Amino acid sequence: MKNFKKKLKIYKNKKILITGHTGFKGSWLSFWLNSLGAKVYGISESIPTTPSFFKVCGVDKLSKNYFFNISNKLKVEKTILEIKPDFIFHLAAQSLVSKSYLNPDKTWETNLIGTKNILEALLNYKRKCSVVIVTSDKCYKNVETHRPYTEEDTLGGDDPYSASKAGAEILFNSYFLSFFKNKKNINLATARAGNVIGGGDWAQDRLIPDCIKLWSKNKRALIRSPKATRPWQHVLEALSGYLLLGYNLNKNRKISGESFNFGPDLRKSFNVIKILQLSQKYWINGKWIIKKNTKKFKEAKLLSLNSKKSRRVLNWKIKISINEVIELVILWYQEYYFNRKELVKLTKKQLNFFENLI
Repeated sequence: MKNFKKKLKIYKNKKILITGHTGFKGSWLSFWLNSLGAKVYGISESIPTTPSFFKVCGVDKLSKNYFFNISNKLKVEKTILEIKPDFIFHLAAQSLVSKSYLNPDKTWETNLIGTKNILEALLNYKRKCSVVIVTSDKCYKNVETHRPYTEEDTLGGDDPYSASKAGAEILFNSYFLSFFKNKKNINLATARAGNVIGGGDWAQDRLIPDCIKLWSKNKRALIRSPKATRPWQHVLEALSGYLLLGYNLNKNRKISGESFNFGPDLRKSFNVIKILQLSQKYWINGKWIIKKNTKKFKEAKLLSLNSKKSRRVLNWKIKISINEVIELVILWYQEYYFNRKELVKLTKKQLNFFENLI
């Protein structure tokens, strides 16, 4: 990514609003932007997990925090007008497929209505602002094809989570064409990332966090879908795409209204067993047993993204090998569970490693 560190300087001293800033990706993004000298503001309903990256890495002290659900339209508008952000990264979501079956109403309310509220608040916004709306790779109608999905593929989703993300994309397109196409002070785009992994993720139904929780207690992990394939990538890879997209929106209005995929190509997709085998290299006592999947909801087994557009337009591409990704992730969790004193220092070191690499 040519001149990446130079491009990051655009965020210094800028007001950045991150929705979902207490979540895994939002916390890492807040940590990164703070290190760049940005003024970070965050909207979240709560801290979603205990423990959390947000707390253990002190992100709660690095940002100005607003706690409410983004389905509250009046609070969203009031907060945005109060902060007067230069950039918005909208990550707030109910992000778990399993929870979307248990509480579809909350999933649709947060993922669709919450996104609408962000867009509605910007209709009356007078300052220049670049906005990255983060949805998901699951916004595509998944037909279990070996062909990676492009930004032009059909949107869809069988489960409430995936459908709500597809709905958010349709909503975004409608609002852009109806209201933002000629609003020159607001440039906005959507970002669709594949599965991200990294230190500090404690959400349920995530492969590595679920394994680490048990391995830290010398227990075996239970694996229900050993052949499931995902476009695994380090969280910083996806976030670098969001930051590049924000930079380019600020500099080039021509990409406003578009969508961008951020994920490794099909040749770099691995199944669950391969990820476990790589993890075992760094967590020696990490063991697992394969358990028959008794979950009643449907989960996609094959999913990958075509990110050629992001490479061509944004000059973004995956830089960390899967071996390096797993090493970074496992080392972070080992520091947390067995030392913790140097956790923030290690997090900064991993961030610096990534910035220097690209």
